[in-house]
Amino acid sequence: MLLYDDLITWENMLPLTFTRSTAECRVGILTIQEKWEKYFNSPVELEYAKDYLKNTGGKISSDIKVVSHILPNMELVNAIKSLHENSILVHENTEIASKNKGINPTLIAYTGTISFIHFPWDIFLQNDAEIRKDFELITAVRTSAHIGSDNKILGENIFIEPDAKVHCSIINTNTGPVYIGKNAEVMEGAIIRGPFSLGENAQVKMGAKIYGATTIGPGCKVGGEITNSVFFANSNKAHDGYIGNSVLGEWCNLGADTNSSNLKNNYSMVEIYNYHKGAVIETSQQFLGLIMGDHSKSGINTMFNTGTVVGVCANIVGAGFPKKHIPSFSWSISEKIRPYDLEKAFETIHVVYGRRNKKLTEREEFILRTIYNLTISNNPA
Repeated sequence: MLLYDDLITWENMLPLTFTRSTAECRVGILTIQEKWEKYFNSPVELEYAKDYLKNTGGKISSDIKVVSHILPNMELVNAIKSLHENSILVHENTEIASKNKGINPTLIAYTGTISFIHFPWDIFLQNDAEIRKDFELITAVRTSAHIGSDNKILGENIFIEPDAKVHCSIINTNTGPVYIGKNAEVMEGAIIRGPFSLGENAQVKMGAKIYGATTIGPGCKVGGEITNSVFFANSNKAHDGYIGNSVLGEWCNLGADTNSSNLKNNYSMVEIYNYHKGAVIETSQQFLGLIMGDHSKSGINTMFNTGTVVGVCANIVGAGFPKKHIPSFSWSISEKIRPYDLEKAFETIHVVYGRRNKKLTEREEFILRTIYNLTISNNPA
C-alpha cells in the first residue's frame, strides 16, 4: 500500500513536516507509517507532498492508496482490505483510500471509527488513544522482560523490551500503559504516569517527572517535568524545566531550565502561527505549548510563550520571551531575529550527528538546503 500526503494538511502540519511526510510523524509509540506497516504486515510506500522530499527510489507500485494523515484501526484496515478493483473509500464525502482507481470508480461510504491529524496539536491530543492502541499492537502475544524489584510499579500494564534498564523508579500504569523500548533506560528516582512510551535507546534522566500521555521517541534524552508531549526522535531535554502539550521534531535540544508555557494567564484559547495561512490562527485549544521543527535548539533559561512555533535549524538564546514564531534557519537573540548561515548550521549538524555515530546523508542535506532557500526567499534580508 501507499500513503500519500494531502497538501493542505501537510502545510498545516508545518514546521514538523518541512523534513518529512505527514506519515512519518510520530503519534503514540509508532509513526503513522509504522502503524500501517504493522496492520498490513508489509512495507508501506510514501508519496510526498513536495518534490524536494522525494526519495530517488523506483516507481511506486502500490495498488492501495490511503491518505497519510489517517490513524489506522482494525475496523478501517478491514474496510480498506475489502476494497475491490477501481473503488474509492470515502468518509463524509472525502476520499480516504482507493484501490486501482481508474475511470468511473465505485464510491463506498465508510461510516466506522476514524481518527485524523490535521494540525501539530492533534499529535498530543491523539497521543493517549494512540499509545494504548500501539501498545496492544506491539505487545500482543508477547512477554515483557523482567523489571527489577527495586522499582515501585502500580498496576500491571507495563511492557519492557529486551536490554532495557529500569532502576529505582516509580511507574503508575493504572492511568495507562507504559512501554519501554529496547536498550532504553529509566534512571533512578524517575516518576512516570502512563500512558507513556520510551523509544529504543532513549533515556529518562534521574528524578524526572513525566505525566501521560507522553511519548519520548528513539534516541531521545529527557529530564525535568514533561506532560502530554511528543518527542519524535534523537531530541533532548536532558535537564530541569517544564514542557507541556508540545511536539518536538528530531535532533532538537532544549538547554537547561528551558520552560514552555502551555496555558495563558487569562485561560483563553491559544492562537498560533500557521504556515498554510501565513498568519496566526485560532486553535480552540486552552493548553498548547511549543511546536519545534527538526535541528532547532534553545539556550539555558529559555522561556517559550504559549503557542510558540519554531522552524527548522533555529537557535533561541538570550533573556526574555522570544517571538512566538521563529522562522527556520534563524537566530533569536533576546527577541531579535537574524539569519543563520547555512554552512554554519551544517557544521553544527555534523558535530551533533557525530556524537551519535551518524553521518548526514545527501538526501538530508538536499532537504535542508531546500528549506533554507525557501525560507530566505520568503523572508529576504
